[in-house]
Amino acid sequence: MLRRLRRSNGVRLSLLLAALAVVCSGQIAPFNAANYAAKVITQSGQVSIFKDAQPWALSIGDSVQPKDLILTGADGHAILQVSDGSTFEVYPNSRVVFHKNPPNWKDFIDVLVGRVHVHIEHLGIAPNPNRILTPTAVISVRGTTFDITVDDDDETTLIEVEEGTVEVEHALLPRGSSKVLNAGESLRVYRSEPIAKSIDKGGIARQVLRSMVDAVITVATRMPNSGTSGVGGIGSGPVGDSKKIPPPPPPPPPPPPPTI
Repeated sequence: MLRRLRRSNGVRLSLLLAALAVVCSGQIAPFNAANYAAKVITQSGQVSIFKDAQPWALSIGDSVQPKDLILTGADGHAILQVSDGSTFEVYPNSRVVFHKNPPNWKDFIDVLVGRVHVHIEHLGIAPNPNRILTPTAVISVRGTTFDITVDDDDETTLIEVEEGTVEVEHALLPRGSSKVLNAGESLRVYRSEPIAKSIDKGGIARQVLRSMVDAVITVATRMPNSGTSGVGGIGSGPVGDSKKIPPPPPPPPPPPPPTI
């Protein structure tokens, strides 16, 4: 009797494992791009996506789909948010691909050139694994806030951690030697050099200074155009009013009194 019971339980377990294998092999709901879209929550200046071989301007409320290339001009700035609350902020003269590899939802963005500010939300008490890729670095995060800057000339990557922890690996040279960065630390990854052994721990002061500069730039770019000239839209008078109107001529002198 005991032997039959064990055999029955074994059959049930085999059927359960077989059913689980079927589910894992192809019965999972297909990838839905709409669930992975990023929404533009702030935008100023020239911000667009490259689609159908031409740029399309982005505005607040627009959605960016996986594989879309985001481009910003010299005055372009935007913050985009995904469904879990994570955000990435794209600064001027940047090129960023959103979810370049859609089936792998962990690959968040590819920073080709320029600068982004990334905030990854925690999933409750569980980590939220994401990867940021650049031409020279692979940055793995679990829930944190940090900056990434990719140089346009030699593709050097600068990682600056504001909060939390990130792990950095070289994208081109043999893997195996990664570095863990904590809050206030930064690291440069060069194209043809292994990851440096030392970590710059003086990043907090730079982060504060950069945040102040960013705040000034953001305020300046969001100021309405009042039709004045000068730096930041502040001028000495209306545009085109550079010539002053000459004063009217003095009145003619009174006629002399009549002679008697």
